[in-house]
Amino acid sequence: MLNNRQLFLLNTAQTSTSPRLIEIEKAEGLYLYGPNGERYMDLVSGFAVSNIGHRHPKVIAAIQDQLNRFLHVTVYGEFVQAPQVALATKLLSLLPDSLDNIYLVNSGAEATEGAMKVAKKFTGRNAFVAATKAYHGSTQGALSLMGDEKFKTPYAPLLPHVSYLEFNNEEQLNLITKETAAIVLEAVQGEAGVHVPDIHYMQAVRKRCDETGALLILDEIQTGLGRTGKLFAFEHYGIVPDILLTAKGLGGGMPIGAFIANREIMGVIKENPILGHITTFGGHPISCAAALASLQTILDDDLMKDVPEKHQLFKQELQHPLIREVRGIGLMLALQLDNFAQVEQVSKYCATHGVMIDWFLHNETAMRIAPPLIITEEEIKEACRIIKEGLDKLLAFSD
Repeated sequence: MLNNRQLFLLNTAQTSTSPRLIEIEKAEGLYLYGPNGERYMDLVSGFAVSNIGHRHPKVIAAIQDQLNRFLHVTVYGEFVQAPQVALATKLLSLLPDSLDNIYLVNSGAEATEGAMKVAKKFTGRNAFVAATKAYHGSTQGALSLMGDEKFKTPYAPLLPHVSYLEFNNEEQLNLITKETAAIVLEAVQGEAGVHVPDIHYMQAVRKRCDETGALLILDEIQTGLGRTGKLFAFEHYGIVPDILLTAKGLGGGMPIGAFIANREIMGVIKENPILGHITTFGGHPISCAAALASLQTILDDDLMKDVPEKHQLFKQELQHPLIREVRGIGLMLALQLDNFAQVEQVSKYCATHGVMIDWFLHNETAMRIAPPLIITEEEIKEACRIIKEGLDKLLAFSD
């Protein structure tokens, strides 16, 4: 009889030729557990999803309560569903007044797609500006915004009229013109290896959009829900986007995303034609219940308060001759090494010693660290000790 790993390789579509093949049987808090008692610290939070840890009791309770009420009943936007209303009301109450209307979807990529449609309809324009080394999702519209041709060429043709600028390069903002529907930027570039923009740059982007009538779409799919020490990273920059994208950490482990704007912008999908954007499972009641519980936990437990101190502790502990730089903001960090071989070997060492780290889509020479916000100081020190052990092994081998 074939085991689960063999069946996984045989029956499920593969996204690479070298999956990690680590089998998970259970997850709780910071930890993942294998079928033979293996325990791993999850230092990537399921890729910025499990901000409050895996299977938080309040999220589980909210899911169980909603299970006893109803599951899917109809396509999004037709029936009044209490979990959707409660989540929207709470989230909007925490945002600036100009972000007062939310469309709930299933994922970050779907949020990107919806925002792009709204921007084109609202402005009457069809051109976009995006950043090189950006990542906004893998669907065809979102993929069109990725400024890395090797990921796009096999799927051409994609959307036309997309221009690319270098992230954090103010001199290139003249690419935003009166023909531009929107510029789509990550609030912190994630897959490029965690690059935090200058505050002045983000304010200059906002100003240029105001001058040209282009919309500013900020992708906070990875950065949102406390990861940077603020509920959303734009709060660090003293600006407000026209459209805000969120997903990943929003759902407390359940699939959900959203694009958020003001009522005037969002109103364009109601008519000419009606049903300008539709989704069957967007705003699923179970996901909305989980998301509200997760959001309330972040607030009630004040999980953002200690993020800056935990950031500094990681930087303090991760001093090593092979680490060229520790970049990032809050609990969104990159450890810059020299090459992919180093990253791969250290990642394997860490996995076999109970720590899960990873690398980045557009930066294979850096290691990703983005643990749940609930990680303790003791756990940070232990994780860093194991990472440095892996680096020591590399250093000894090279000598």
